[in-house]
Amino acid sequence: MEQFQIHELEYDDFSDFGEDDGSLGNGSVSIDDESVDSDFEDDFEMRKSKTDTSASQARNGKDMQGIPWERLGFTREKYRESRLKQYKNYENLSRSPGDRDKNCKEVDTGHNFYDFHFNTRLVKSTIVHFQLRNLIWSTSKHDVYLMQNYSVMHWSSLQKKSTEVLNVAKSISPSLRYPGCSAQPLSRVQISTMTVKDNLLVAGGFQGEFICKYINQPGVAFCAKLSNDENAITNAVDIFYDTSGAMRVMSANNDAQVRVMDAGNFACLNQFTFPWSVNNTSVSPNGKMLAVLGDSRDCLIADIQSGKVLHTLSGHLDYSFASAWHPDGHILATGNQDKTCRLWDIRNLSESLVVLKGRMGAIRTIRFTSDGKFLAMAEPADFVHVFDTHSSYIKAQEIDLFGEIAGISFSPDTEALFVGVSDRKYGSLMEFKRNRCNHYMDCLF
Repeated sequence: MEQFQIHELEYDDFSDFGEDDGSLGNGSVSIDDESVDSDFEDDFEMRKSKTDTSASQARNGKDMQGIPWERLGFTREKYRESRLKQYKNYENLSRSPGDRDKNCKEVDTGHNFYDFHFNTRLVKSTIVHFQLRNLIWSTSKHDVYLMQNYSVMHWSSLQKKSTEVLNVAKSISPSLRYPGCSAQPLSRVQISTMTVKDNLLVAGGFQGEFICKYINQPGVAFCAKLSNDENAITNAVDIFYDTSGAMRVMSANNDAQVRVMDAGNFACLNQFTFPWSVNNTSVSPNGKMLAVLGDSRDCLIADIQSGKVLHTLSGHLDYSFASAWHPDGHILATGNQDKTCRLWDIRNLSESLVVLKGRMGAIRTIRFTSDGKFLAMAEPADFVHVFDTHSSYIKAQEIDLFGEIAGISFSPDTEALFVGVSDRKYGSLMEFKRNRCNHYMDCLF
């Protein structure tokens, strides 16, 4: 993975909205050093409810992100046309543009599986590294965790209120110390990736940091710098249960290492080395296999106990940064900078089962619903695609927005889909609700 923070990468600025210093041209947000001590000192105007958009307001014509197109010198359609023409997808490996579209599935994007429900700018997603977009996690249809500058924030969609859960702008120290545990104090961590599951928050940092915090307990349970390598970014973190039912935490780093730790005492149980920087990992539902993706065209499936490579998945044309397992454990989805998501049947890995393509850029985030009914994939900016898995991925919904996407997350009960938008002015958290009417109509035909 490239050693760039998001503010170091140059994006084309297509147009300035002209209302203030914010625009949707580059859509990138870097950490603001002037406001690192608190994320509750936002401009008062941003605290007014008029910056939010409800479903009823959207139905009555208000833009779902609150963008005042009527006061601008161009329409939404015109800006979208310009954006599609001028957006430059980041690639590590050169190739012919026609190579990507080979074998891509033709889909019907006219479906509406998740309806727009609410958009709030009271919390704003921020991104540290332009290739890492796992910064939004939902633990229920009313509870979402996201990165905002140096803080992990909790958003309650019921109370329409945000609460700071973790602040890493200043020094943090581990509260738990066990023999053999490598815990150490950290300071001023730029969080590059995170996950939340079963009351445990795990976050990784731009300098190889690793932080674990129990949501219902004060302080930080464990924190350490996993590597002294100068290019040891923590690219991905995961929480999973092994075959015995024990909770484990995992990190994937730019130093080509995957580390597995016990979630009780945070002792390192395994450390696996791969041939290239590891950008993403995901554990199969049965806790036996590990998908490993990184700075290679190939993706790997390894044994989670030994780290031994069991299968090599070939087909992508660039580096991969996203993966997810279908809940049945038979299908693995991988997202790549070649603008595609490939689906692999674990029972026959000779070639990918389906190839799904995006509109503008790399596939940076992939999620399945817990019931396996839907697959969502997010591009770096502007587009989230939702596919009906029961239709062999032919039926799809395209969510069209403006801004860099910090992450996406389905609620565990599948009722909500959250999208974090990173932008200087229009950065927000978007909420979509599952459209049960669509399911009812499908059952009639």
